[in-house]
Amino acid sequence: MMRFVICFAVLSALSPMCLADGWGHLEGQITLDGAVPSIAPLVKKGDATVKDAAVCAAQDVPNDAMAFDPETKGVANVFVFMRRAPKNIHPDLKTSKEKEVEFDQKGCRFLPHAMIVRTDQTVICKSSDAVAHNVHTNPFTNSPSNFIVQPNDSEGLEVKLPQAERLPVKVVCDIHPWMLAWWVVVDHPYAAVTDAQGKFRIENLPEGEVELAVWHEATGYIERKLTVNIQDGKTEAVEIKAPVGDFKE
Repeated sequence: MMRFVICFAVLSALSPMCLADGWGHLEGQITLDGAVPSIAPLVKKGDATVKDAAVCAAQDVPNDAMAFDPETKGVANVFVFMRRAPKNIHPDLKTSKEKEVEFDQKGCRFLPHAMIVRTDQTVICKSSDAVAHNVHTNPFTNSPSNFIVQPNDSEGLEVKLPQAERLPVKVVCDIHPWMLAWWVVVDHPYAAVTDAQGKFRIENLPEGEVELAVWHEATGYIERKLTVNIQDGKTEAVEIKAPVGDFKE
């Protein structure tokens, strides 16, 4: 009896690792199908007509909604995410290691333009600009936020989003109307944003068939239901081509 009890206790202690499914990784790249278009900046350097031109027109303000890599045709700022938390989440990822994520306002841009926020994280809204901005969130489930961020505020103000959102959350600055960002709010770790070359990686997904959404602000869903078979200890690779005509400024 004693041996049985000891073995059971050991198995119980190890059950998150021993009894759960295996874990694998997903990586991929999202590229344009077609020629890379020329995209004008949202604000041109030296444009004296814009508000707070001394700061906001000190340099070109790029259009982060239409950020394409001219060499690889990669599409930046695409969200790849599971819309619902899976039954199994890797033990190391059940809670966020970083409890705060930084959201800056610099050069009259929101940085990052596209951001993953987990429900156990706090967004710290800072400003590296010498002019005031505001952060105005438009969630579907959580309470909205709308507040002024003072010039050069390095400490920032907090935004908490304790509930997952089924769709990306639009964030705007009402003072500078070209400023725009998007947050995907999830209650799990299985989400990513493509980099400047359109690449992404999601680690330690549960073994088996998983379903992800691929979303970009200029197109909506590139893939509403991307189904991938995750194998234990392996990395699955996907390549997705998005028609250039689907991207609307």
